Amino acid sequence: MDTSLSGALKKAKRKQLLKIIITSIIVVLILLPILYKTGNYFAAKSSARLNDRLFLHNAIAEPNIQIDSQVTANSSMFNGNIITNRSKNIDGYLVQWSRLTSSYDWLRINIDNNELTPGFYWSDKGSYEYDKQTKNKVATFYNPSIQKYYDGIQNELGEISQMENHVAEVAISFNQPYTWKEIQAKIPNNLNIVWLYMTSPIGDESKGPAGMPVYGFAPSDSPKEAYKNFIDALEKYDVNDETIQKFLNLNKKKQFDEVKILGVMLTGQTKNFKALENKDFIRGASVGATAQIVPYIKPEK
Repeated sequence: MDTSLSGALKKAKRKQLLKIIITSIIVVLILLPILYKTGNYFAAKSSARLNDRLFLHNAIAEPNIQIDSQVTANSSMFNGNIITNRSKNIDGYLVQWSRLTSSYDWLRINIDNNELTPGFYWSDKGSYEYDKQTKNKVATFYNPSIQKYYDGIQNELGEISQMENHVAEVAISFNQPYTWKEIQAKIPNNLNIVWLYMTSPIGDESKGPAGMPVYGFAPSDSPKEAYKNFIDALEKYDVNDETIQKFLNLNKKKQFDEVKILGVMLTGQTKNFKALENKDFIRGASVGATAQIVPYIKPEK
């Protein structure tokens, strides 16, 4: 082959290669911002969806638990985490509760169900559920449709009322459903009604805790408005949950005064729970978190 022709071919190939390289660099420079913007868009969308889901879950399924802060961590254009710091208000005393580390990516959101599900302690002396991080005891509600629980139906009012200089939360499960008006007449004024137990799935609890969620809401200063918000939240949260659907079918069109309540979470000074001992409307009473009273923090009641 003619050397001049060979040289021309090599030169043409080098030009072609250079064009390809330059074109590739330009395409990459154009696509990178687009990819970055697109990735951030989908990541932000999933982050917002997870954020809303966490607040929604707290509103309907976390008895007497409040969200103190909720922040994004380890975020990138592809995924990230949301850290939820939580606490309990025990008659004016804030008690630390487990922190949730939930995750998201472009397609999925994952709530930290491992920390939402209580741990279970068992020994020859007894058993109880506890918060995995703080190790505080978790108060248990007893579904009226479940007859047999692994450790029976506990009533711990006698024990808690003997504790001096403490505040506590106690989950009260009724012997039958009651209306809000009936409940107000039964609960002493020196105790706070901080959460209403409305419904929960029915499962086998005879061999140990089944990890079933409980659904309810904080009545706040306006129980009727709080109930309306609860119904709205249930409809938004529902993902073919049979328990939620059944509750909505039965109660969605009812006024709050007509709705039957299965139990309440109470907080107050331990001595004030003595008035509830041996009351026939109480099926079970389970103590949750407690705190010692100190001179510089006054109980709410």
